[in-house]
Amino acid sequence: MAMTLAQILQRNIDLLESCGVAYRQWTHEPILDFEMDGKIGAELGWTATPTKSLFLRLKNGGNALLLTHRDARLDSKQIKTLLGKRPSIASDEEMITQLGCRPGAVCPFALPEDIPLVVDEVLFTFDELMYTPGPPELTFAFPAKALPDILGALPNPVYYLNA
Repeated sequence: MAMTLAQILQRNIDLLESCGVAYRQWTHEPILDFEMDGKIGAELGWTATPTKSLFLRLKNGGNALLLTHRDARLDSKQIKTLLGKRPSIASDEEMITQLGCRPGAVCPFALPEDIPLVVDEVLFTFDELMYTPGPPELTFAFPAKALPDILGALPNPVYYLNA
């Protein structure tokens, strides 16, 4: 059974605090698409690099989540090479059932333990990253240099896409 948005949020807070990662938090209108993300980002003067979490269905079973830059496109061939299975974007219903997140607001750091996380290494080149910690009306930002510590504290398998 998927976690509630409140449980996902608490798991993110606990994760960041246990890793000693300082983070910033904003409360705003729900962000469920790129248009609203841009509007709210401009209003709040965000300078952190936006991330995107794509929930993937893998051919012949299983799922994975790709964490990448907001403007990046899914490279199915790279994911297939990395995981050995061809990916496609999972349906909204699958994502809601398995993750508990709303479409457009997928949290990368509170996944069921059996779902691998694929991290685009381009994220390591930025100063600060931001993401949705569950509820679509919240955004967190943290120093990108803390990403290895966060990933190391996760129970999920982590794979890296070459930038």
